[in-house]
Amino acid sequence: MAMSGGKEDGGPMMEMNMTPLIDVLLVLLIMFIITIPIQTHAVKVDLPVNSKNQPQNPVDPQKNKISIDPAGTVAWNGSPVDEVTLRQYLDQSAGMTPEPELHFQPDPESKYEVVDRTLAVIKRSAITKLGFIGNEQYRNAF
Repeated sequence: MAMSGGKEDGGPMMEMNMTPLIDVLLVLLIMFIITIPIQTHAVKVDLPVNSKNQPQNPVDPQKNKISIDPAGTVAWNGSPVDEVTLRQYLDQSAGMTPEPELHFQPDPESKYEVVDRTLAVIKRSAITKLGFIGNEQYRNAF
């Protein structure tokens, strides 16, 4: 028989051809390797930061608040400042991109002279985003 796949005596072939099976298994192995994500075993550790060497920036990039108490103390984000420091903070704030909002909140009992002097400092600093906070407290005053 010319077409026989067995021995020369014409018997059936007893050995299985393993090449296609190995090819399929290798393709499946490669597919599994590609589809399984790489596992990273990382441990996140929050290390302490030395805050003595890094001065914190008092200018917030989103919004800042200038308040004046009844005694006439001008405060930048809650901490008292003088006019020179206030001008430095305002200039730094005006130089940021985008410029942060500036909220101005004088106390109703504060002196007009202090409020006017503070507004003059703000005007000279070329701040464009200024908002007055607490105007509703003056609604029934007049």
